[in-house]
Amino acid sequence: MSEFWLYLKLGFNHVLDWNAYDHILFLIVLTVAYTFDSWKRILLLVTFFTLGHTLSLFMAAYDVISVNSDMIEFLIPVTILAAALFTLFTASNSSKNAKAGILYGTTIFFGLIHGLGFSSYFKAISSNTGSKLLPLLEFALGIEAAQIVVVLLVLIISFIFQTIFRFSRRDWILVISSIVIGLVLPMIFNARIW
Repeated sequence: MSEFWLYLKLGFNHVLDWNAYDHILFLIVLTVAYTFDSWKRILLLVTFFTLGHTLSLFMAAYDVISVNSDMIEFLIPVTILAAALFTLFTASNSSKNAKAGILYGTTIFFGLIHGLGFSSYFKAISSNTGSKLLPLLEFALGIEAAQIVVVLLVLIISFIFQTIFRFSRRDWILVISSIVIGLVLPMIFNARIW
């Protein structure tokens, strides 16, 4: 049982690590356009992201895939930028049902990229275990739990700003997406790939 909590906490802390806030930025732009009424769609998006993340960790842990860490560290902020730009340019769109399949597919793909960014660390910490599958699932549960915490915080803050401070939904999305873009551009320009 102690190993279960160890990997669960590792997954939870992986998302909520303030030194590696890229995961939080991605969740912010993934969630900011929604309200509590859309909780099923948000949960699906977050779960699809976790599935992609877990699949890439699985492939890396079992040596199915090997990646250039510098390229992945460059691609992670690119995925955040792409999601932020999508949110920015669709801020006025009142219907979030359009092209749901593309949104879910993109979220899984971005999860794959984000998971690859953590693959070498996960491979190192799980190398002492016989089977990597159980630690991987426990880690994924921790990721999912932390992501739900972040999503709830984003929804609560969005609710407060849109109801108490009277931000329009569109303006709120534009402001938050722009802030995320401003935070992620230096990550792209400072990537070791250049």
